[in-house]
Amino acid sequence: MLRSMYSGISGMKNFQTKLDVIGNNIANVNTFGYKKGRVTFKDTMNQTISGASAAQDNRGGKNPMQVGLGTTLATIDTIHTGSSLQTTGRSLDLGIDGDGYFVVRQGDAQFYTRAGNFYLDDNGNLVNADGLKVQAYRVDPATGNVTNQLGDIAVNVNSIMSPTPTSNIAIEGALSATATEDYEYMQQIKVVDSKGDSHTVEVTFKKLSGANQWAVSINGQSAGNLDFSNTPAGSLTWQLDLDNSNGADSITIDISKLVQEGNQSNALVNPNGNTEGSLESFNIGAMGEINGVYSNGLVKTLGVLALAKFSNTSGLTKAGNNLFQESINSGTANINAAGEGRGTIAAGSLEMSNVDLSEEFTEMITAQRGFQANTRIITTSDEILQELVNLKR
Repeated sequence: MLRSMYSGISGMKNFQTKLDVIGNNIANVNTFGYKKGRVTFKDTMNQTISGASAAQDNRGGKNPMQVGLGTTLATIDTIHTGSSLQTTGRSLDLGIDGDGYFVVRQGDAQFYTRAGNFYLDDNGNLVNADGLKVQAYRVDPATGNVTNQLGDIAVNVNSIMSPTPTSNIAIEGALSATATEDYEYMQQIKVVDSKGDSHTVEVTFKKLSGANQWAVSINGQSAGNLDFSNTPAGSLTWQLDLDNSNGADSITIDISKLVQEGNQSNALVNPNGNTEGSLESFNIGAMGEINGVYSNGLVKTLGVLALAKFSNTSGLTKAGNNLFQESINSGTANINAAGEGRGTIAAGSLEMSNVDLSEEFTEMITAQRGFQANTRIITTSDEILQELVNLKR
């Protein structure tokens, strides 16, 4: 049989595969986070008719003579280029602007995705459309600091923030260096007692007769004097029965960052502590931080979303459902927070497919014509065989 016929068959089979990939790309043109595929070809083995020979004294060298035996697939690539973000306005729709993949888990199986359409289940867990749990760095409930512990993230819409009594009042800024005697600078602040109740108090700084001396009082009760002859450091202590429990609440007043300079007073008084609050809403920031907004006006970080990077993203294995898995050629997932060599997170938007329809239709035309040309090879070879058969009549 003719070699050309089998070359034509190999070309038809490979162009069929190319059309399969193109068809899948077009079918996923509106799939969020989809990464298109691409097919490349290479020639297959060659049959050597005669080998090359070197030049000699009496004649030159001779090139090899080979007949190719068709084509085969070189690669079916996944193109991981980024795509545009489509604004949705939904707070749980997340797009990645830059490198990285969201990390989701089902049991011990870990997957990666660019599709950020997430939801809350009945337990408040952040999950994808198939119920896989989104992974994030947890927050230490005692300190409020983000840990390096990766796990499921839950947003409890019924959570309550416990009250914390005021234990420290930090005073920063400056008191006027040109103030005259009996000049007063006053600020109102809110402090919380041991029962969790809020109280509004007045902090007053009064210039004394001494050049660098001030009196500090809270609600008319003396909290001590300041002497700026030397830069003040340390703290004062204020004790007041805020909750009428016949017991004094001891509150430390930090004055280590208070100075006397300039012509105007701009000292800021910042107390700690908070009243009880319930979770009213939450939002997700550009660095992946999930911030809970409470009814007492405080914002608390509930967790920080994790993003994964790979040495070779093209080595990832498609697992279906907009998911990828590690392979032995992708490298191990390097997981960290957004913004550290990774893209930022855009809340209220989703990444569109990176399929370009004009490019896909152009590739479809070339694949169709390539397939058609290979069929001509087979029909031409068939005609030659028919002529051979007709030699004997």
